[in-house]
Formats: sequence, C-alpha cells, structure tokens
Amino acid sequence: MADRKNIHFFYKKGSEYEEKITRLKNLAVDNGFTLVDDSTDANIIASIGGDGTFLQAVRKTGFRDDVLYVGVSTGQLGFYCDFNIEDLSGMIEAMMNEQVEVRRYPTIQVDVENDSSFYCLNEVSIRSGIIKTLSLDLYIDDLFFERFKGDGIIVSTPTGSTGYNKSLDGSIVDPKLACMQISEVASINNNHYRTLGSSFILSDERALEIRMVDDGNDFPVIGMDNEALSVRHGGTIRINLSDKRIKTVKLKDNSFWHKVKRSFL
Repeated sequence: MADRKNIHFFYKKGSEYEEKITRLKNLAVDNGFTLVDDSTDANIIASIGGDGTFLQAVRKTGFRDDVLYVGVSTGQLGFYCDFNIEDLSGMIEAMMNEQVEVRRYPTIQVDVENDSSFYCLNEVSIRSGIIKTLSLDLYIDDLFFERFKGDGIIVSTPTGSTGYNKSLDGSIVDPKLACMQISEVASINNNHYRTLGSSFILSDERALEIRMVDDGNDFPVIGMDNEALSVRHGGTIRINLSDKRIKTVKLKDNSFWHKVKRSFL
C-alpha cells in the first residue's frame, strides 16, 4: 500500500452516510493519502455502499487491473466489502499496518456478435425479456453440447457463485480456481427437449458459445452483474474467462470461506 496513495471514492451522491464519508476522506488525507476526483488518476478506488455498489464501481471505472479496489460496507459486510463505514479508524489502521492482503478475482469476458464486448465480475445471464421461453444452442469450444429451452442461462465467476448461481442450486466455487460455472434457469426437460439439468464448470482454457435459436422470441436480455442490456434476437454470444483480474484489498483474517460461513450457516 505504501506506493499507492491516490484514492478515489465511489458512492451515491446525497447518501445518508455523507457525514461519515467526509470523515473517512479526512482520515485518509491525515494518513498521507491524496483524494482524486477523477478515477483515472487513482491507484486505489474505494467503493462505499454494498456489494452492488462495489460491482458498479468496478464497471463504471472500466474494470481496471492496475488499481486496488476497496469495498466499504454501509450495512452488513458482504463478499466484496471487508470494511465497515462504522469503523473508520480500524479501516485506516488495517491498511497502514499491513493487516490486509491483495486478492485477485477472475472476470468473464463476453462478446456479443455485431454489438458489444464487456466484462463481468459476478455473472452474465441470458434471459427472456418477455413471458416466453428462450431456445439456445450451447457449444463448448467447437463441440455442440446441448439445445437449451427455458428461461435462461447464467454464467458465473467463482465469486459470483454465491449469488444468482447459488439460488439455482449451483455450486459455491473457491475463487482461487480460475473457472466459470454454467447454470440453467427453469429448463424444460421432456421427450422433445433434453438438457444436462445441472450446473457444470469450465476451466479457464475453455470457451462457451451461445447461439440464439430463432423460435419467435425476439427479446432476450443480457444481464451484466447488476445491469441489463436488451438486444435483438439472433447472433452469437461468446464467453470465456478473461486474463483481466480485479485486485481487491481484503483483511487477512477474513477469507472467502469465512464469508460463506457467515452468510449462509
């Protein structure tokens, strides 16, 4: 942390925590940090809110892999937020006294044919935007794997495995594993349609290709973490684990599995 002193605070303006955020900024300055308004000038980006705000901070600042992201919670501690706004002095003390460590979380790269390319830290989802099922052909590398019919497909990172993926009975995956997990949303399985019916995990050397099948549903929605993108039907979505890693500041005694236990057990 010693060579990283330019800090940008990301939070919702007009927050009820403005007074405490001001105190945090003053504490940062008192301990030798420089406040910067433009995130491109920062080498530390501090998100103040919750896990959703942290995801927004990473997205809005361009998924930078040359900065440290710090999550500061305004409520219960989350999977991305190790610090709490109610313990400002403890946060500064931990960062100044080497009680923290840097962890690198994998991201997913998504390429939408003839449209856009983007990254996700939690998950990407392809779902129907209307009350009608989607038909999707799934390819693993060059292998046709299955034709899915149902409400949608979720592709999650290890850190994202505790979110939407878990609610679909997907596995919780250790973030030290470079992989992505594919889970089904309300798949139809009968004599005409057949899918694997369970989530599965692909290594970082694999690529998933999703081709939309023309079945009359022209309004798919692509979810990017906690944002959504509406696209016209057709085309191909290519998904793979990116080389880009998001570096976060974490307390040494607060591992991913500490958080899993605290959140679910």
